[in-house]
Amino acid sequence: MMKGSMIIDGRKIEFDNEKNILEVVRKAGIDLPTFCYHSELSIYGACRMCIVEDNRGNIFATCSTLPQDGMEIYTNTPKIIKYRKNIMELLLSNHDRDCTTCSKTGNCKLQELSSKLFMQEVRFESKTRNEEIDTSSLAIVRNPNKCILCGDCVRMCEEVQGVGAISFAYRGSNMKITPAFNRNITEVNCVDCGQCRAICPTGAITIKNEKDELINYLNDDNKRVVVQIAPAVRVALGENFGLEPGTITIGKIISALKYMGVESVFDTSFSADLTVMAEAEEFVERLEKKENLPLFTSCCPAWVKFADFNYKELSNNISTCKSPQQMFGSVLKKYYQEKDKEDGKETIVVSIMPCTAKKAEANREEFITNGKKDVDLVLTTQELSILIQQFGINFDNLIEDSFDMPFGFASGAGVIFGSSGGVAEAVLTRLLKQKPSVSDKEILFKNVRGLESVKEANFVIDGTEVRIAVVHGLKNAAELINKIQSGEKTYDIVEVMACPGGCIAGGGQPTPMDEEKRKKRSNGLYTLNRTAQIKSSEENPLINDLFEGLLKDDHEILHVHKK
Repeated sequence: MMKGSMIIDGRKIEFDNEKNILEVVRKAGIDLPTFCYHSELSIYGACRMCIVEDNRGNIFATCSTLPQDGMEIYTNTPKIIKYRKNIMELLLSNHDRDCTTCSKTGNCKLQELSSKLFMQEVRFESKTRNEEIDTSSLAIVRNPNKCILCGDCVRMCEEVQGVGAISFAYRGSNMKITPAFNRNITEVNCVDCGQCRAICPTGAITIKNEKDELINYLNDDNKRVVVQIAPAVRVALGENFGLEPGTITIGKIISALKYMGVESVFDTSFSADLTVMAEAEEFVERLEKKENLPLFTSCCPAWVKFADFNYKELSNNISTCKSPQQMFGSVLKKYYQEKDKEDGKETIVVSIMPCTAKKAEANREEFITNGKKDVDLVLTTQELSILIQQFGINFDNLIEDSFDMPFGFASGAGVIFGSSGGVAEAVLTRLLKQKPSVSDKEILFKNVRGLESVKEANFVIDGTEVRIAVVHGLKNAAELINKIQSGEKTYDIVEVMACPGGCIAGGGQPTPMDEEKRKKRSNGLYTLNRTAQIKSSEENPLINDLFEGLLKDDHEILHVHKK
């Protein structure tokens, strides 16, 4: 790393430890185009869109070049503009340009840069291969015909998630990105996290779209549609309507769903409170017996699937508690059982989630009861956004509505499930006899909050020291597990979230995502936590009513019983 200054388009710009020229150029307020560059991934330098020209006429990619003191560069010379357009033409000639029916239309990086470069023709013959679209996954759809070989998905899957489900194959004009041996994505070790989709700049990887199923349910007089909304949705959906990341839009979301015809809208934060109660009880029992520790959380389905693939020996360490989504599904189906008989209807439970893996989770065998799914349909934040527009709803002008009772009241602890560290904090808050104040919590839990990849903290509960680890990103999780198994690290509770930052950056959230957006979304959830009427899950009177009523003799529906 170096310090110094360079001349960019005639202006002197200081640099101080920027890792490449691209960052210095952006620091100068110039937005150089890129496809393959992401500050959190390795440098690939394949797309060449970020090229500049120096004062000697040399052309080079800024993402892979270090800044040097005294360097002089130009970002938009006639030669550079010509080269960028040529590169774009080559990309477009290998791309399925059927944009009008592409789900990325309006949010496509290729479209955006084509517009900025004022592309009016493609002189090269189309080389689109018309490859088969992979729809085998319950979470994502892969369309190789829209792939521009930027490699973003490959690096995300390998470097951040440590999964490596997709990679480059073949060479030259035959090169493509595919699972090993050209298999479908479901035939390899994909965990459905959707981070490949979140980083893909085109329509090559998209969310499995199921919004039309909701429309069909809403128009069936024999169906009662009830919806649960995950915490992270409320701090991200507004971005699709021009609002700042972290803006809390839950009142408008509820209003939009009621406009569509949904009968009742509930808060998944309520079942997060339920999860806290069940998981805290399970943890205390394990701690007393000194069995199956550390306890790994089970809220994240991509992590659970990752563990199924790679760490079968940890199956007894993963909490038996269902995730909040699945817990709520079981409770809602039980709650409406008698009413369905009286009304001659079937209750359809729909989840609005930030996560593509939740689609796959709802279809797992252990969450199907008597041939019926506990959660009938999972839509992502992005799918809900499209539905709102499809229904012609003016989101900005919506009058805010509130959650329905009895499952619309949650503690602040339930809300922070959407951010990395939130589950661990909520469980610990439940276990602490002396409940901390808002200001004390910010000090007490500072080591489990934030977006660091791995966080550690120790707490004393009933005279026993409890060691906590919080990790997000599956590659980070794998590295931590290896340390646990080697004896290098010892913990009692480990919270794992597959996506960087937790659910706030799930594969079904608005894109693009970066660290700044993740921070703002996380801050939005912690704002709700601070302003919540109750802070701890066991203080939720409706949870206590549920345990004394509907669940009095049936706590087992909150737990996984593998078939």
